[in-house]
Amino acid sequence: MSRVDRNNPKRSQSSESTYSIMEFMREFPDDAACLDFLWRQRFSRDGEHAQCPKCKRARKFHRVRSRPSYSCDTCGHHIHPTAGTIYHRSATSLHLWFYASYLMTSTRCAISAKQLERELGVTYKTAWRMANLIRNKLMVQDEEPLSGDVEADETFVGGKPRASRRAKYSELSGWQRRQRAAKDAMDRKVTVFGAVERSGKVRAIVVADSSADSLQPALRRFVLPSSTIFTDEWKAYVGVGREYKRHHRINHKQGVYVEGSVHTNTIEGFWSLVKNGIRGVYHSVSAKWLQGYLNEYAWRYNHRDDQHAMFLTLIEASASA
Repeated sequence: MSRVDRNNPKRSQSSESTYSIMEFMREFPDDAACLDFLWRQRFSRDGEHAQCPKCKRARKFHRVRSRPSYSCDTCGHHIHPTAGTIYHRSATSLHLWFYASYLMTSTRCAISAKQLERELGVTYKTAWRMANLIRNKLMVQDEEPLSGDVEADETFVGGKPRASRRAKYSELSGWQRRQRAAKDAMDRKVTVFGAVERSGKVRAIVVADSSADSLQPALRRFVLPSSTIFTDEWKAYVGVGREYKRHHRINHKQGVYVEGSVHTNTIEGFWSLVKNGIRGVYHSVSAKWLQGYLNEYAWRYNHRDDQHAMFLTLIEASASA
């Protein structure tokens, strides 16, 4: 039997988990516990005293039983801990919001809104809205530039043409059919650019296309000039090396994928994680919402080695949003 972690007797030392479902249920058993967390994070470290906007000084507050707010003992002014957050004026239980955040941070390949619907016992529309707000408001990518050894690459996200569309050019000759099919497939796909520090963080954004005019500005935005960059042989990266310390390229067309320390396997691994997740969990993602899903996968990737639990990082971000 595995040894048990003394700090958490419910989790063994061999477990990679930083925050288990048992810990979540113990620390956030109901709406009151979740509201108290927001209150302490946003206004009152000790849970009792806070700066009263009306009194203009620190006062003692108490919880109002009839509504999710705290009232000043002196003047009666109410402070609502959820005001200004994604939970503001939501008819959904605050406990369910926190549980949705836990589920989205405890999974490796994401969780669909349909699964959230089943887990939370809410409507699909509510589950989708919750997941959409969490990934677009809380799991945003920061603008801190990458440095050191950085791999950059572009990829395409989207499905294959439907059979009804392929039937329209099925009578064409072989090369014409293949050319038409390739063009039709690319028209349905969205171009995504990504850059990743080796053993570090990743950035991923939707771009207009795979031209130099789209990829090079994105590279400059995310990577410091003092960095060494690694790309494939795509023509859009030609000449960009003059702006960086070094620029190494690997020629995938010739079947070369690793040449010493020159490769783009790290960013390719991230693309694999994103595409397999979308294919297996979401099945398809519209171009309109793709950036949000990229944010979600990048956020989990960037916090993968944190000692602080992802769930706690996320709800702390929700308190400051």
